This record gives sequence, structure tokens and C-alpha cells, in this order.
Amino acid sequence: MTTFGYTMMCEQSRPDQLVRDVQRAESAGFDFSVISDHYQPWLPAQGHSGYAWSILGAAAQATERIGLMTYVTCPILRYHPAVVAQKAATMQILSGERFRLGLGAGENLNEHVVGQRWPSVGVRHEMLREAVDIIAALFDNADGTVNYRGEYFHVESARLWDLPDRRVPIGVAVSGRDSCELAGKKGDVMIAVEPKAELGQMFDRAGGAGKSRVGQVAIAYDRDRDAAIQRAHEQFRWFGLGWKVNADLPNPDSFESATQFVGPEQVAEALSCGPDLDEHVEAIKAFIDAGFDEVAVVQIGGDQQEPFMGWAEHELLPALRSL
Repeated sequence: MTTFGYTMMCEQSRPDQLVRDVQRAESAGFDFSVISDHYQPWLPAQGHSGYAWSILGAAAQATERIGLMTYVTCPILRYHPAVVAQKAATMQILSGERFRLGLGAGENLNEHVVGQRWPSVGVRHEMLREAVDIIAALFDNADGTVNYRGEYFHVESARLWDLPDRRVPIGVAVSGRDSCELAGKKGDVMIAVEPKAELGQMFDRAGGAGKSRVGQVAIAYDRDRDAAIQRAHEQFRWFGLGWKVNADLPNPDSFESATQFVGPEQVAEALSCGPDLDEHVEAIKAFIDAGFDEVAVVQIGGDQQEPFMGWAEHELLPALRSL
């Protein structure tokens, strides 16, 4: 059975508001929640970018049932993989074993801030592979230390002194063959933002058969369709650039420039906007049809979460569960 999640979008809301939002999402009936892990917003209009791991710790204490997941953390530049492993193990304990660690190869937008060069995509995937190996080794080595000598990372006598009883599941973000192979071989979960069945097929061939696959879709619910389109254009028009572009632009101003000729009508064609329940359900159903068993929803607009929650509780979630 498909489960449905709520996205804490760090780029569009203050940290304290995100915690209140996930509390409301739990009471509305969402099954899990994911959180973006950014240093900067995509566009200046979004206006926020709190530290995801602090927000997760607060969310773990403020909720009781809803699952929590990074969507996604990049463990190759801004964070060392050994530190990511420690953070994830701590979160699993604080959340009462409700946490999953979503990993990806990252974006220049967030990673360049530490002053290192932005690697090519092939190098980033090699770095991610090493990072996953290090994190998994630390999760699995309860009684000894981990030493690692890789091409990109070294680990010296590292040990996680506080390990949860249940190992943290590792998810890997995918967009093509190489990332699907990594996710299938070394991950527990496939993560994607495009409803492409071929991603799941490549994941299965690499060893992912029977493992969860989590998708994410952005919508702009509003009783006023024009207002929804305007909000989506203002805050989410970057989405149509594609991940090959999104991964390399360095700052919000770059995304502002790259999308200056994207009009509201183009955003309305790409994203589900307005009050029409069936339109939003169809956008989410595309992931179900592509073989995803979990789908996280982004409601565009930090100040539009409360009306969305009431609508989701009484209309969207019942409609999705009746599919």
C-alpha cells in the first residue's frame, strides 16, 4: 500500500515554523515527513534555509508517530561522511527509531560554501559511493573502530558510541544509471523527484527489488488558482531547469537569472496549481503508476501550510488512499 508524506521545505519557512508544520502534518494523518538539507534557498523569494539537523531533532521531540527522513543530505563536501553517520545514529535514537537517512550527490548551491571546488558529476558519484561505504561501516561496527583509506575520504579509528537498536536505513537519490546502481547495491531505499518507471527498473536490476522507493512532488494548493500559480512561479520556477542545471548553479541569484524568462504559464503546465483535487491527485498518482510506494508532497509557500493541512486531512489524503 502506498504511504504519503509531508515535506518540511527548509527554504520556504523558519525553523520553528517547520516544527509546528510537522506536528500539524502528523495530526492530519501524513505517514512520514521528509526535510530538505540546504545551506541556501533556491531563489531569494523563498527567503529561508535553517539547519535541517537541528530542525529534525526538534521535530523528533515534538512528534510521536510520523516518520522522519533527510531528502537529501550530501555527505561529500559540506559534511564528512563520518559526521553524517553520527548525526543519523543520534536522530534514530531521538526519534524512537523513526528516522531514515536520505543521501545524494548534492548541489553546488549548498556545498561550495566550504571553499572547495565543485567536482564533476562522475567524481561526485564516486565520492558518494565512498561516503555510503563509510556510513554503513560505522552503522554496522558496534564494538570496534572503523579505519578507511579511500581516494576521497580517510577515516581514522572512528566509532559511533551511541548506536540505535535498529540500524538507520540508508536511502540514495537517483537520476540515472550510475545512481540507480549505487542505490540498488548499497542502499535500502531509492529516492527520486521524477516519476520515471525506468529508475525503479534500473534500481531493481542492481539489487533493489523489494526495497522501498520514495518520490516527491510539489503542488500549490489554493482556492484561488491564479494566486497558486503566482506563488509557484515566484518560489518554484527553478524546478523546471532540470537536475543537470540545478546541481551546478552556485547561488540563489544564479537561479534568479537562469529563470528570468520562465513565465507563470510555464510553471502552471509543469506543476499542479489551484483548488482542483483531481488535478493534484493525478500529479501524485504519476509516482504511484511509476512504481513508487511512498510519495512526499511539497506544498509551495511557507505561509500556506495551515490551509493546506486542513484540505489534505479532509480531502487529499482520503482521495489518495482510495486509489
